[in-house]
Amino acid sequence: QVQLVESGGGSVQAGGSLRLSCAASGRTIRYHGMGWFRQAPGKEREFVATIAWTDDNTYYTDSVKGRFTISRDNAKNTVYLEMNSLKPEDTAVYYCATKYGALRPWSPSDSSSWGQGTQVTVSS
Repeated sequence: QVQLVESGGGSVQAGGSLRLSCAASGRTIRYHGMGWFRQAPGKEREFVATIAWTDDNTYYTDSVKGRFTISRDNAKNTVYLEMNSLKPEDTAVYYCATKYGALRPWSPSDSSSWGQGTQVTVSS
């Protein structure tokens, strides 16, 4: 099992930027799809972005396309989420997750491992 720890969350004004990091331990992430999910108050946990294990193809939910960028550094066992042009509706707890062998996005219930989450708050 991969252990995941997120960092980089915080409070920013609308239009600002944040860079989230997810550090993995326990085993290499090389053969794991990696992703970011988020959960806002009163809402279900939802897919934000994923990156495939084999070809680094990326996928994004429509609401963040053009604003967020997911990347991975297998040598550092780390996944990143660069968030630009943040909006108040982006406010949520952001979770890093993994699914072994994943090439495309998956539902939250299919995740192999979860991080503890990091809070992102965007004010108007």
